[in-house]
Amino acid sequence: MDVELILDARDATGESPVWNGREQALYWVDIPARRLHRWDPANRCSQSWEAPEMLACIAECADGGWIAGMESGLFRLNASLDGNLLCIRQTGVNHALPGMRFNDGRCDRQGRFWAGTMQIDITTGATAGALYRYDGGQNTSLDSRLGGLIVPNGLAFSPDGKVMYLSDSHPSVQLIWAFDYDIDSGTPYNRRVFVDMNQYPGRPDGAAIDAEGCYWICANDAGMIHRFTPQGQLERSITLPVKKPTMCAFGGSNLETLFVTSIRPSGDLSDQPLAGGVFAVQPGTLGLAEALFAG
Repeated sequence: MDVELILDARDATGESPVWNGREQALYWVDIPARRLHRWDPANRCSQSWEAPEMLACIAECADGGWIAGMESGLFRLNASLDGNLLCIRQTGVNHALPGMRFNDGRCDRQGRFWAGTMQIDITTGATAGALYRYDGGQNTSLDSRLGGLIVPNGLAFSPDGKVMYLSDSHPSVQLIWAFDYDIDSGTPYNRRVFVDMNQYPGRPDGAAIDAEGCYWICANDAGMIHRFTPQGQLERSITLPVKKPTMCAFGGSNLETLFVTSIRPSGDLSDQPLAGGVFAVQPGTLGLAEALFAG
């Protein structure tokens, strides 16, 4: 299967790609560079904006702009085409340890924003990460729903919204869980192992759900994307020209394209010169539009 490099972005840690259907453009972040990026497929041009803190995950807001998980909390972002980025903090977060930030995040099908936290130095293996829910509106507090995580990742919701997926990317864990999800209250329950990634190449990173309910997960360190059925069976794998893909997202006019961000590590990159790039794959299956943040 052909993999196209759409932008040699050289992101230190490219993450959280989101297709903006209103603009027909792809947005994503570079976490340590504190950058929000935009790529317009119509003219194949890119633009970026700098944030005041590390910028880890984004979701489009129903009333325009973005909700973003950063270091000290959640922020509303408005990126104007003239190059300015307005950041307004919505709520802070009480991290369990110093040196933490948000990591993976997205909205459930009802428009609630979910995001996990992690210690930046993952070599500590500290289980200080937590998964939070943010409703916005009248409820401006963060609702902690799950603790004991090291590197929370792989958040996704089934097409009907009744299953929530979550992974922990740390080498000592490498599990993907499924939860039953109460769509009325926004409550996950009945946690069970969906996929044990110790049995497959790569560590589970960011994910996407397609229209058939299959779960696409970036296999970090293995340079692959795996597609698992709703029953947790590996259906196929796609090989990429980089070792550390981070997250995938469906986009394009019919949500027919799978976009993939990646990491550009330090050191010798002679075997992966495109590391840190953004890629596009035509997987032959359609995606689902991301829910907009309702708050």
